[in-house]
Amino acid sequence: MRRESLEKLAKVILDYSLKVKREDILLVNSSYLAEPFLLEVYKGALERGAHPFLKVSLPDASFYYYRFANEHQLKYIPPWTKTEVETATCFLNVIASKNARALRNADPEKMRMASIAARELQDIFLERETKGELRWCVTLYPTDAEAQEADMALPEFEEFVISAGHLDEEDPVCYWENVKGKQQKIVSFLESKSEIRVVADGTDLTVNVGGRKWINASGENNFPDGEVFTSPIENGVNGRIKFNMPQYYMGKEANGVYLEFKEGKLIKVKAERNQEFVEKILESDEGAKRLGEFAFGTNYGIKNLTKNILFDEKIGGTIHLALGRGFPETGGTNKSVVHWDMILDLRKGGEVFADGELIYKDGDFVLKL
Repeated sequence: MRRESLEKLAKVILDYSLKVKREDILLVNSSYLAEPFLLEVYKGALERGAHPFLKVSLPDASFYYYRFANEHQLKYIPPWTKTEVETATCFLNVIASKNARALRNADPEKMRMASIAARELQDIFLERETKGELRWCVTLYPTDAEAQEADMALPEFEEFVISAGHLDEEDPVCYWENVKGKQQKIVSFLESKSEIRVVADGTDLTVNVGGRKWINASGENNFPDGEVFTSPIENGVNGRIKFNMPQYYMGKEANGVYLEFKEGKLIKVKAERNQEFVEKILESDEGAKRLGEFAFGTNYGIKNLTKNILFDEKIGGTIHLALGRGFPETGGTNKSVVHWDMILDLRKGGEVFADGELIYKDGDFVLKL
């Protein structure tokens, strides 16, 4: 990426997303492939008086971990990792892949076992976040691997990332502050509704959201961003949904996913590809069989799948539902080590109703908000 774009991205992350200030403890996780951006963030954090720490990994380490680790190793959580989660005030995860398919053939049982072992860390993290004791953000540094997954050349993918994050704006921070204001109108409208119904090809799903808080996702936890979401009432999901896009999780792809719910619980699941993997993930815990999220994607600058959920769940004209962990800040109580976002494209046919009123058709809100 161009130096100017790196500087703008670092500024947005530090000043808008994480709001890094003096004495903050900033923990940055990434691979060495993101070195130019990591150094820009490191310098910027020091200039703001924070304490930045870089955890730079080797891209292929995860492949070897899931290939050779035994059960006692998969269940081991280093004590210093717990200390990091208990003490850091800001977390930044920078995706920078060397091979986006490195875990495509990894043993799903090993992946499930490692996820369950990390539950304590996840609980500490969520508790501290809910109390306002930590802030976090996930972003991406363009690499050849991510460009290939998105069917783009690296220079083309770099331009896509710049455009999706509006880093070509003179003042990206100002742009995302405006996005936050516009999306707040959608949030306020949705918080006055109790029932959401989605109707599309193979889909007729009703989701109870009465009394739940909707979140305005406008660049603070994810960058780039663009969605509004909530956690459904845990026993208030009924009906069926057929996803018309490939779904990705832990480096694996599932196609033709069909889910059926009754009183909040998943009672039927099908997948045209990788059904065994889907079923294995659902066995992680009871919470994996319920919805933890319902969301509208609002970033119309992202139009096509990149096979990276950071971008794909934000595609304007789509909705996504996540199996598993809910969001306490919305009122959600569903707990799980799983949070699998699944995307439904409504741009070529689909409607969403709120309390019986049509509010969304063919990928856009029909009401002036």
